[in-house]
Amino acid sequence: MENTKIYWKGLEELNNNPEFIKNSLNEFPESVKKDISTEDGGGSNRRDFLKLMGFSVAAASLAACETPVKKAIPYLIKPEEVDPTNANWYSSNYIDGGDYASIIVKTREGRPIKIEGNRKSTVTKGGTSVRTQASILSLYDGERLRNFTEKGNEVAANVADSKIISKLKEVNSSGKAVYVITSTILSPSLKAAIEEFASKYNAKVVAQDPASAYGISKGNELSFGSAFIPSYDFSKAKTIVSINADFLGTWLSPIEFAKQYGAVRKVSESKPSMSRHYQFESIMSLTGANADFRTMIKPSQEGLVVANLYNLVAEKLGGSTISVSELPGLANLKKAATDLVSTKGESLVVSSSNDPNVQVIVNALNNLLGSYNSTIDINRKSNAKQGNDVSFAEFASKVKTGDVGAVIFYNSNPVYASAFGKDLATNLSKVSLKVSLSDRSDETSSLCDFITPDHHYLESWTDAEPKTGSYSLGQPTITPLFKTRAAIESFMVWSESPIDSYTYIAKYWKANLFSKQSKYSDFQSFWDKCLYDGLFETIPSSSGVSFSGDISAASNAISQKYKV
Repeated sequence: MENTKIYWKGLEELNNNPEFIKNSLNEFPESVKKDISTEDGGGSNRRDFLKLMGFSVAAASLAACETPVKKAIPYLIKPEEVDPTNANWYSSNYIDGGDYASIIVKTREGRPIKIEGNRKSTVTKGGTSVRTQASILSLYDGERLRNFTEKGNEVAANVADSKIISKLKEVNSSGKAVYVITSTILSPSLKAAIEEFASKYNAKVVAQDPASAYGISKGNELSFGSAFIPSYDFSKAKTIVSINADFLGTWLSPIEFAKQYGAVRKVSESKPSMSRHYQFESIMSLTGANADFRTMIKPSQEGLVVANLYNLVAEKLGGSTISVSELPGLANLKKAATDLVSTKGESLVVSSSNDPNVQVIVNALNNLLGSYNSTIDINRKSNAKQGNDVSFAEFASKVKTGDVGAVIFYNSNPVYASAFGKDLATNLSKVSLKVSLSDRSDETSSLCDFITPDHHYLESWTDAEPKTGSYSLGQPTITPLFKTRAAIESFMVWSESPIDSYTYIAKYWKANLFSKQSKYSDFQSFWDKCLYDGLFETIPSSSGVSFSGDISAASNAISQKYKV
């Protein structure tokens, strides 16, 4: 259609002033003619040329295309807390599986635009990561699902819920297993909602992490009698030895560790010394690039490095050694052992190995060095990785044999990110009900019967417990953009006890956390303060440490598995 709109250069042209008509006959505007007159008698310069060219391009563009109409609709009743051009900040938390950061979110006119770290947090201490900063872009990601779907077609939420509940009851009566497969869940409220769902349908809940740390928790079970991942404090360590643990990049809690590590690497007049860092690794990592001494090792030598380091330290401290193949000539190993012993009580050894036997030797080494209750805290346990490799392998096996009747995937894509991905892709068709809460159609959700997308975390009420006794709250910074639903609400609807996520989380905090403090006598004041700060901290109970791991059995297993 022909463009019939007329554009004026200004009010003078609109009003057709005589002065404007006179000047319009000139090739150049009067102001430009004056500018191009110079002291040497005339001519033009580069600035004048750019002025004219800029005007020409703008005029040509204006004439060639129709200017889009943008409608600015003011508030009918302006919210008291909103002032145009003035930013509002809201405390929240970033959670993606085991990745966590306590944050504050900058919003303008109801839209989040920037993320900063929350300095009040004793866990992340104001730190963020690249993933945390980039997560704001995922809110506006065009790949996000906008509605509930059934076999790829949009479906109303109540219709999907009705079919899911009916199928769950049918599976229960058939005697087949019901599973909930999740990534690591840091939210205690969401865990409680899933437990209510699991109780109603006799479901098994299994966590699966793409980068598993099951070996660490299993190694601690063999060493101390209970499965857990402790808190590591690099800020208290004068000597750090890491075996393939990229604690500044990807291992466990890199935002937290980076803050701790930086505290002991800065040299000043009042602090003339810094920690000494040894890194033994198979590939270049961010942590290795920052180490004082970096040594390349083969992946097949990882367990042997830990065992040989244990022997070197045990010899210096008068302890008993273990039988293991030696690594003659491995650079920096003896030097690392010497420094560890010289800073006994302020040393730390970490390993990313997923082999429980290797972790038993690491625990024995830290026990010799007096690291527990110093650089390692077992009372304030980390919740960063909760995946159970054995339970997930059992689930994959049952899917293959057709013993699973229903499965719900929450923030989990095991077809893509697990060793059993190929088998699951082939055998999920044997499961009569498959539901995913993914926000997009990924490798796993595309094979599901229903996709009921979860809200983005910036659209949700959330909470988290990244460490024992450290809690945080997250609040919506924008109204949900699409027809999605919070995961808590989905599990409660399917449990036939519908409730909104705000009410559920507030009730959980009132029942479980309010009594852990004595400052506030009424819950509302306590809740408002926690919401404002974004967190609530308690002191976990203290208990002693008694290492009881069988290092001889662990060393025998290492000798059989790892080669020089």
